[in-house]
Amino acid sequence: MKRILLAAWHLLRAPSAAVGATILLLVLGAAATASWLFPDDPLEMVGAPFTWPGEDASFPAGTDLMGRNILAGLFHGARVSLLVGGASAAIALVIGLLVGAFAGYAGPRTDAVLMRITELFQTVPSFLLAIVLVAILGPSLSTIIFALGVTSWTGIARLTRGEFISLREREFVRAAQTLGAGHARIIFREILPNALPPIIVTTAVLVAQAILSEAGLSFLGLGDPNVVSWGSMVGAGREALRTAWYMTALPGLTIMATVLALNLLSDAINDALNPKLRRHRVRAATAPAQ
Repeated sequence: MKRILLAAWHLLRAPSAAVGATILLLVLGAAATASWLFPDDPLEMVGAPFTWPGEDASFPAGTDLMGRNILAGLFHGARVSLLVGGASAAIALVIGLLVGAFAGYAGPRTDAVLMRITELFQTVPSFLLAIVLVAILGPSLSTIIFALGVTSWTGIARLTRGEFISLREREFVRAAQTLGAGHARIIFREILPNALPPIIVTTAVLVAQAILSEAGLSFLGLGDPNVVSWGSMVGAGREALRTAWYMTALPGLTIMATVLALNLLSDAINDALNPKLRRHRVRAATAPAQ
């Protein structure tokens, strides 16, 4: 508990955490208030096409080439991006934790089999595999979440395996074995909680990667046609890139800001949970210039 409170205190003091949390709260706020502020379907044509931001007070961010409200699309797109990022990262986290935990704890034979499976997935680029899965199963929100989740778990698995290998010979694990604790209790109650800090940091990066991947799929026309997303907005606006660049710039900047916020938070969490790294950075920042 003392370690958690100390990490939380350092996290609250980190400027990068404050910036990342502020941006992420704004995105969460947009997703939460999308239906209240923009109750109509964001895919409906509600105004004149090619209305620039600031030109019409009814459409502060302008309209796209089909006359759809860009601001409504940004708010509703926040829901899709956060849903895809969070859900696919959760799928990858569960698969990666299970594979990595059993590979690092069960012994060399199980480790060898599970790592060969992991390497098999790593031989194919995850985004390319996601494209193939979505193309086969059909472009829907659930398919995209599934495809991104089952193609991005390998990093978590390798990280979890390394943590389990380093922790399974520790004194508290030996003590639990001596007291007759079962394998499941040792894995999930003794080792896993101590292996979580680096996994939490990696999960934040996974969410950012999933948001980028969903945007890439939507840009390529493999997004769910029944929902609006930031990637589909960028893809729709590329046809008018020369004459109305704001159609791609606004959702593109929103994607960039969200991914930046998640990366800033992951760095701050890593510093808070890793005292040695934090002290090293402090020394580097305060060292006199040569």
